[in-house]
Amino acid sequence: MNNQPSFTGFNPFAETWNGRLAMLGFTLAIITEALTGKGIIGQLIAWFSL
Repeated sequence: MNNQPSFTGFNPFAETWNGRLAMLGFTLAIITEALTGKGIIGQLIAWFSL
């Protein structure tokens, strides 16, 4: 592998955690949708119309 520093911010450690957190967020969105019966847009509309 290349041991030079990356100036763009892309490195294996950051990309691994970015992928893991994205999978967690997607899973939580699916669970929330299953529990509430509303999609993401419907939940946002309900949240802002309180």
